[in-house]
Amino acid sequence: MAEAHESVVLLKPVQELAVDCNTPPQRYIHKRGDEDIGVNSPVIDVAVIDLDSMQSSSPSAEQELEKLRTSLASCGCFQVIGHGMTDSFLDQVHGIGRDFFALPWSEKRKWSRTAEDTEGYGNDSELSEHQILDWTDRLYLTTNPEDQRKYQFWPQNPENFREILQEYTEKIILLNQVVLKALSKSLNLQENCFLDQYGENSNMVARFNYYPPCPRPDLSLGVKQHADGSAITFLLQDNQVDGLQVLKDDQWFSVPTVPNALLVNVGDQLEYVTCVCAYVQIMSNGIFKSPLHRVVTNSERERTTAAVFCCPDSSRFIEPAEDLISETSPRLYKKIKNYVGIFFENYQQGKRAIEAVKLY
Repeated sequence: MAEAHESVVLLKPVQELAVDCNTPPQRYIHKRGDEDIGVNSPVIDVAVIDLDSMQSSSPSAEQELEKLRTSLASCGCFQVIGHGMTDSFLDQVHGIGRDFFALPWSEKRKWSRTAEDTEGYGNDSELSEHQILDWTDRLYLTTNPEDQRKYQFWPQNPENFREILQEYTEKIILLNQVVLKALSKSLNLQENCFLDQYGENSNMVARFNYYPPCPRPDLSLGVKQHADGSAITFLLQDNQVDGLQVLKDDQWFSVPTVPNALLVNVGDQLEYVTCVCAYVQIMSNGIFKSPLHRVVTNSERERTTAAVFCCPDSSRFIEPAEDLISETSPRLYKKIKNYVGIFFENYQQGKRAIEAVKLY
């Protein structure tokens, strides 16, 4: 049963709801009128970037940087290989999420979030009776800074869960630094331009996602359309089942899965830092785009993914890089801090937080 606290209601797990369910409850139906969710959308060509080549002194390094910049200008994401993590280790990361969600409800509920918390095992917070809910369950955990971890929500079953997540966190911290430096270099900025805005208490959140089979994929979404509130998101996809889609040129495209690659998605905060860039002759919202994306459901197969959201220190101000501001590329956004708070206020309302911080 759902448990109420103030204006927040905790909901029954979708995994439990999906058992013997022929049609999603009305609260989970996203389709309106003749709108087609488009489960079988065309596949988009997402660049595969080799970090090993990018960091070498060979001519291929410049080619990888140009490919990176072009991909982010086009669709706001890329697939990364050469990231230093073995296939077997990434299988372990995926495995601890899969094994956790396979546990019986009586075991998983030990790490359920409370009405006061966003962390822990659960799903959407029901903030209003008109809110359309996502067909997914999640395990949401702050992993960095370490002193902000809430270990009461970190599962001890599977037994290696904490150990693997700790190691994955350490590797993603290093990978995030490499990617931020590469993004700066691709715009001919100082290598640490974006990294310096992060601060010493940068925030990192891991979210394990479970999408149960849905009887009507044409009606429900695993995750409603949104743009991430992070600076960088690293997504370990399910090697067996696709589901992620991005919006490009007003059309939804399916993002292919590259086995044991990480999908890197630029969030609003990085778009925020770089969006004052414009092509000299073409007006643009920004060279690096924060893509609208969503997750579609599958009628036959479950899907498990692991996302890590990397955000700057919420106490620090972020603003457009000064080297990107000129008469032809004016400052377009306010100087703000705690963008993540603005993001979550707008997300459940289906709004883009980036619109709330524009100057014009």
